[in-house]
Amino acid sequence: MAISISHLGYKKLSRVIFEWQAADRASLLALFVLMEVFSHWLWCLFVWWQRDVYVSSVDMNLLYPSWIGVTLTGIFFFWMASRWSPLRKDGHSLHKWQAVLVAVYSIYIAVVILVMGHSSLVSGVSLVGGAMLAMMLIRRRYVWKAFLGHIVLIVVFTVFPYFGFVLPTLRQTATNANAFPVVTYTYMGYSAVTSVESNIYNSILQTSKLSWDALSQLRFSSAFFWRATHLYMALPKAIFIVYTFRTLLLILDASKKEILQHANQDELTQLQSRRYGLIQMKEALIAIKDQQDFSVILLDLDWFKEINDKYGHEVGDRVLAEVAQALLQSLDEETIISRYGGEEFLIVLPDTKHDSAMIIAEQLRLSIAKRVIMIQYDMAFSVTASFGVYTLAHDEHQRIKRLYEAKVRREEKNPFIKSQKAKSSMSKPNDSKTPIKQLPDDICQRLICAADKALYEAKDRGRNQVVSANEMCAAKEGVTTSLYGT
Repeated sequence: MAISISHLGYKKLSRVIFEWQAADRASLLALFVLMEVFSHWLWCLFVWWQRDVYVSSVDMNLLYPSWIGVTLTGIFFFWMASRWSPLRKDGHSLHKWQAVLVAVYSIYIAVVILVMGHSSLVSGVSLVGGAMLAMMLIRRRYVWKAFLGHIVLIVVFTVFPYFGFVLPTLRQTATNANAFPVVTYTYMGYSAVTSVESNIYNSILQTSKLSWDALSQLRFSSAFFWRATHLYMALPKAIFIVYTFRTLLLILDASKKEILQHANQDELTQLQSRRYGLIQMKEALIAIKDQQDFSVILLDLDWFKEINDKYGHEVGDRVLAEVAQALLQSLDEETIISRYGGEEFLIVLPDTKHDSAMIIAEQLRLSIAKRVIMIQYDMAFSVTASFGVYTLAHDEHQRIKRLYEAKVRREEKNPFIKSQKAKSSMSKPNDSKTPIKQLPDDICQRLICAADKALYEAKDRGRNQVVSANEMCAAKEGVTTSLYGT
């Protein structure tokens, strides 16, 4: 895979992070470094081109070997970024060249910071931003070690002047041809040097307002030149890194949305998945208000296995999608609709009485039966479904809550159960926002189980019917039976 600047775009960057092989990501990092080195090379070219102007600000004797070093470094990273680079090899060779890449760049950027005059802006962007960018593309262990080594180099370069070591620097400060130079080979930091230079120029520029002549004079000052240099070294790199991480966050947000969609939505029918449907059902049960009933409909397509065997699974998938569309078109947005199993669908109707739920189920049965599945222009068929309906009345809901609360109080008084719960709570993170359970954990399964019994009764009665689990219980026992016993 050839590396090009076009890979910096949003869509390409997402592929880099999630799909590219390690060798390609390392090659892209070498390309980023090459871009930075080329910007340094252009700076050297500019200073050489304007050497008569900046001879008092830049040590020309050091500029030429520095320029040669930048050129050689650029050639090295160009070689690494090319398609014939050893980075494209697999195995230990790839890891070796990743380590070489970060080591060479760390040493190079430390030397650049040294010879350009230590600037906290350039150092901060290179140290933090560069490390974060590299961690996206190559092995984090190598980047972390290079990061620590970079810190050591900065500390060493900072304390060396205190021990009498003279470190090389391109910075040669003089306010003008007749002014005295500010010596920068001492332990004075960059901020201290610029403060001295600012005081010198305050004495030169007598008025508080800048005239064109004064501005022209300021343009040739060493302080202005080096401040502009450090901005040139740091700001483009900072903008690029921030843009990259902004793009990364957009990618992560999109990926999170996609992951949640796959986790919560059935891909074939576009309905809620079974797991997410049960979560929504449990939340709806907890949110029931006074005098509200709660209904559940479980439907199963009739003779679906025969459809798959006769027409193939592709046609079977079309049938499921058609039924899902029928459900979505017939029910409102507050209804919880999920694909419960292969050809089973779960419909949860909060604040819906039993008579209304039976009417809704009958309407759905007729709507599905009217659907015509076209296979070819001369071949079509229709499907039917069986329905089981159960309604949790408000009184029964309150009774379940009371029974469950009484059970919890008994367990709290039992010292053995209390100690076991204490051990379990110690192993879990403490979250004060976790709601107190008011219903049993299996309440949803019990409701669905009741509807499922009615569904099987509809199958036994010949299919394509709606059967009420509440009516079955009343006919069997003479009274409405509780989900948790009498």
